[in-house]
Amino acid sequence: MQISDTSSQDFVQRQVNISQYEQSLTSPRIASVHRTTGETDVQVTVNLDGTGICKAATGIPFLDHMLHQIASHGLIDLDVQAKGDWEIDDHHTNEDVGITLGQALSKALGDRKGIIRFGNFLAPLDEALVQVALDFSGRPHLSYGLQIPTERVGTYDTQLVREFFVALVNHSQLTLHIRQLDGINSHHIIEATFKAFARAMRIAVEIDPRRGGMIPSSKGVL
Repeated sequence: MQISDTSSQDFVQRQVNISQYEQSLTSPRIASVHRTTGETDVQVTVNLDGTGICKAATGIPFLDHMLHQIASHGLIDLDVQAKGDWEIDDHHTNEDVGITLGQALSKALGDRKGIIRFGNFLAPLDEALVQVALDFSGRPHLSYGLQIPTERVGTYDTQLVREFFVALVNHSQLTLHIRQLDGINSHHIIEATFKAFARAMRIAVEIDPRRGGMIPSSKGVL
């Protein structure tokens, strides 16, 4: 039985993809982005193949706490350093951290070959229960279903949770759905959201050994 030229080319390409996949196992996916505006100066470094180490100094203590959740539960190494116009409020810094983190994630993922792509996680935190489903689809979309009962957690404006995820989604080209199933404590609801996001992202960015370095799409591109 003869093998067609097309089949032979497909086989060769498959072997190249497998070789790239094997190389990816020993090459950490690391990216740094430095973003400066008239309002903020943000530096983010992310290692998708890390161990959960986090250095966060954004000038917004509650946001730092949430970034630690992303690193710890997503098993990524994260370094976020930010200076902003805090004398006005936290809005610009919060948003620009989301933008820069999104850009760093996209840069670290590259062409997204070999990744699982989809992630889903349901995180409880005491009375709060939040589900996150996401897809590194290349198509930014946020469906935000949180109902946070208070305007602030400490000094943090709870409206900024949505603004953070809007910024991150748009600049990582991520499809993200957040659903609150239960919860009455604002801190618990928000922290459960970040933990669920971290675990869903951890699933999605893992390298799929059966994918063999191929783009995880029937279209062949994301």
